Amino acid sequence: MEAGEEMERILKKRQVLMFFVLLGIAQAGSTLRRYSVEEEAENGFFVANLLKDLGLEVEELTARRPRVISKGKKLNLEFSMQTGDLLLREKLDREELCGPAEPCVVPFQVLLGNPLQIFQAELQIRDINDHSPVFLDKEIILKISEMTASGTTFLIERAQDLDVGSNSLQTYTISPNFYFHLKLQDSPDGTVLPQLVLDKMLDREEQSEIRLILTAIDGGNPPRSGTALVLIEVLDINDNAPTFSKFQYEVQVPENNPVGSQVAVVSARDLDIGDYGQIAYAFSQASEDIRKTFRMNATSGEILLAKTLDFESIQTYTVYVQAIDGGGLSGSSVVFVQVMDLNDNPPELTMSTLNNHIPENSPETVIAVFSVADSDSGDNGKIVCSIQEDLPFILKPSVENFYTLMTSTALDRENRSQYNITLTITDLGTPRLTTQHTITVQVSDVNDNAPSFTQTSYTLFVQENNSPALHIGTISATDSDSGSNAHITYSLLPTHDPQLALSSLISINADNGQLFALRALDYEALQTFEFHVGATDQGSPALSSQALVRVLVLDANDNAPFVLYPLQNASAPCTELLPRAAEPGYLVTKVVAVDRDSGQNAWLSFQLLKATEPGLFTVWAHNGEVRTSRLLSERDAPKHRLLLLVKDNGDPPSSASVTLQVLVVDGFSQPSASA
Repeated sequence: MEAGEEMERILKKRQVLMFFVLLGIAQAGSTLRRYSVEEEAENGFFVANLLKDLGLEVEELTARRPRVISKGKKLNLEFSMQTGDLLLREKLDREELCGPAEPCVVPFQVLLGNPLQIFQAELQIRDINDHSPVFLDKEIILKISEMTASGTTFLIERAQDLDVGSNSLQTYTISPNFYFHLKLQDSPDGTVLPQLVLDKMLDREEQSEIRLILTAIDGGNPPRSGTALVLIEVLDINDNAPTFSKFQYEVQVPENNPVGSQVAVVSARDLDIGDYGQIAYAFSQASEDIRKTFRMNATSGEILLAKTLDFESIQTYTVYVQAIDGGGLSGSSVVFVQVMDLNDNPPELTMSTLNNHIPENSPETVIAVFSVADSDSGDNGKIVCSIQEDLPFILKPSVENFYTLMTSTALDRENRSQYNITLTITDLGTPRLTTQHTITVQVSDVNDNAPSFTQTSYTLFVQENNSPALHIGTISATDSDSGSNAHITYSLLPTHDPQLALSSLISINADNGQLFALRALDYEALQTFEFHVGATDQGSPALSSQALVRVLVLDANDNAPFVLYPLQNASAPCTELLPRAAEPGYLVTKVVAVDRDSGQNAWLSFQLLKATEPGLFTVWAHNGEVRTSRLLSERDAPKHRLLLLVKDNGDPPSSASVTLQVLVVDGFSQPSASA
């Protein structure tokens, strides 16, 4: 139940379970191609031309970037980008790659890009006869009783040959003699075992020692051979051979057992007594690897570890043992040692392709292609791969142990410019072992953002009569992109008003958006004007935006009031008639004036500065009306001269003067004061 819940939790983390089966992805071909080469071929040796099998032309090689990949048993192969030939980069030793296994076949893959394809293939390394048979013991001692019957068979230590097939050890010969002939027997593992067969009974008194030369011959062309001396010591009578309690022993040994620990105990008995009943245990037909891995206690029959076991290298051992009594007779048995796998190897990750600079806005982009492996077996070798959940990336299983890491959606550099992706590879052993690998992905910028002004419109105020080249304001824009895609240039956009000569009024600094008035502005001629400015980045293609700029010219008090009435004639002032009988408040005239300025600069006030008869006339300050302030008397002069001042409300104020001549006349009717 706990294991099921654990698996469910893992699956929720978007992990992908791989059980070393072929999973679908675009492949160069579904058929597994096999190529072959003889071992020890020289560096640069031509293996095959892969263009046809890959379905490519020579012109496509540069774009597809083929790469040769092999895992486990490494093959040092080279793919020629000029011809499509598969070449050796170093000599291959079949015995080192495959040992006794035949055929020696090593898988490899050709990884193609644009689009991603994985071409599955394998290379068979053919054996050559480069090893001679070798006897591990150059002298083989046999102790045979003189009472041994004719036809008795004696097993002899076999020779070792690293070659396989027809190049492996094929037969044995024995030097000519009067007592023995050679018999060959096939063993369960397919090797040939030499046996000496006694042709006639021995006589120790006649000959106590016999020396024979045993020759092992392989099947190569030409054949190779190796020899050993067989020394036969003739013993007195011994009529019972040792017998093992079991014909075969089967044991299981964890691979982490320490050196010196017990593997198994074999036991034999001999019905003879005395020296003939004393048993000594020894290995039989033991290869060099068996002798390095195990040691035998000759007295107790205990088999001990001589070096640490490794399931990933060898899973089973077949150990032949024999029990030899003091008279030279022997019995044999076999011990099958099964190495039990432990989860002692963390998963391994091999990166085949890595592209960690990804343009933003690119959908489903391949970041990396990698393979995973675990040397352990069973659940210890089953692997789960995962990445963090909160990232816009996915893992896709491909052929065999390969995975593809790619984007799940288009990336946005302005949102995030860098990602750290942790590949977590965990096996299902107990305890679980984990390997992690971090890939840093940089998101490169694409010009996908136009400059943005800080305001949609700007209003600038400029006092008229400004100095030329006056800085009147600054417009500003930003760009979320980076580099040249974010470098902004400002410009004035053409105006649609044919009456507005914008280029003679305004200039803009292309680098910082500062606006300048090129000449003095005149409020009375131009109170306000509008234009558009543009902000353009340096991307390809370039993006731009625009904003409205409204310039308001501020009035200065640069115009004096102008008198419209009475008209001023330098030769003769204007004359107004005043009836002598006029009532106080009589409207003599009204001074009318204007000011081209605006606002308070155009607010006019009127003032009587001088009069022939002070106190007779008054001027209304806000409307310019000249009225009498009292009745006229006989003493008042018939002609009056008035000097009036028209003044605006500017700072400083400007003014104009008006001269009036008032002539008092008789005979006018008396108008009312409000007339």
